[in-house]
Amino acid sequence: MTSPVVPQIRIPAEAKPKRIGKEPLWIGGAAASGAACFTHPLDQTKYRMQVLSTRTPLIRAVHGFAVRDGVFSLWTGISASILRQSTYSTTRFALHGFFSQKLTSMSSSPQAKPTQAITITSAALAGGVAGIVGNPAEVVLVRMCADGAKPVSERFNYRNAIDALIRIGREDGVAAYYRGLGPNIVRSVLMNVSQIATYAGAKRHLMGSFGMQDDIWVHIVASGVAGTVATTMCAPADVLKSRFQNAASVPGISRPSVFRYAVDTVRNEGPGFLMRGWTPAWLRLAPNTVLTFVFMEKLKAFFA
Repeated sequence: MTSPVVPQIRIPAEAKPKRIGKEPLWIGGAAASGAACFTHPLDQTKYRMQVLSTRTPLIRAVHGFAVRDGVFSLWTGISASILRQSTYSTTRFALHGFFSQKLTSMSSSPQAKPTQAITITSAALAGGVAGIVGNPAEVVLVRMCADGAKPVSERFNYRNAIDALIRIGREDGVAAYYRGLGPNIVRSVLMNVSQIATYAGAKRHLMGSFGMQDDIWVHIVASGVAGTVATTMCAPADVLKSRFQNAASVPGISRPSVFRYAVDTVRNEGPGFLMRGWTPAWLRLAPNTVLTFVFMEKLKAFFA
């Protein structure tokens, strides 16, 4: 007697359950690295305007560097940008998911979606750790981006990000990798909270109040809002971090504390220096945020 043939039931693709929270940990870093390849010229200009005491308009600054050194010079330091995103963004997005899951499981409603409070707390914790992990690459990025704005005799002239890491450790000491760590941690916490929490809140509001679908348009609008909020919140810490990380060590001369430096600079340049480079920072961060979240949503959907 032959066994009866059991018909196979095909489940439509849209009916298959998604593996929530099971996407690879590297997705955030990959999405941010892809975004950085498009926005690096603006990132480079932002760092140059922060490090130098200049009020040159953004477009004139970009045009001046492109004319002087060539269009491709605007991508100088791209290896450092990718290194930074591979360490910093991979850590902050991966840990945000980890902390969010842990805090939700310990809440009164472990099966529900993370609350806004859990999202903010998770983003802050992940941002703080990511700021520590990504600081060496941040020092490399700031120096490589700012190099082109200096006189030739004062440039570091690193060949690439790896060469910069080696030379910074050899010439300035291992402690230089964590120069500006305090402002960078503060900036990283603010960045993660303002980007991730704002994106999640804006996306939820757009879908709930305006009836938008979970598609690329809601991703673009929500991430644009997140980029604007993040730029404004992070600007002061970003300026202080960039100036500290770009400075080379001077034997026999002690460096002031971040607080002392901020007070003295406010007295000399006015409080507006804390928002210096806001326009190039926004022009860089807004599209970078949009591209990062759009790439990340697409990668999540692909690996779901």
